Amino acid sequence: MSNDSERITRLEETIAHQAKTIEELSDQLTQQWTVVEQVRAKLDRLTERFLSLEEQSLEAPANTRPPHY
Repeated sequence: MSNDSERITRLEETIAHQAKTIEELSDQLTQQWTVVEQVRAKLDRLTERFLSLEEQSLEAPANTRPPHY
């Protein structure tokens, strides 16, 4: 009977440890997802800015030499 009791105690400890680990991993995943979303938003803004600058450079007049050259 003592053997079964020790076995159950070990199983309960293992389950408690695994539950804590799962909770910690879930928290880390949530934090990482927040960072991913922030990076994605920043990349979107930078992409828009780059495309805007690219359009402006295409619309700019060609760089010509002054008449005295």
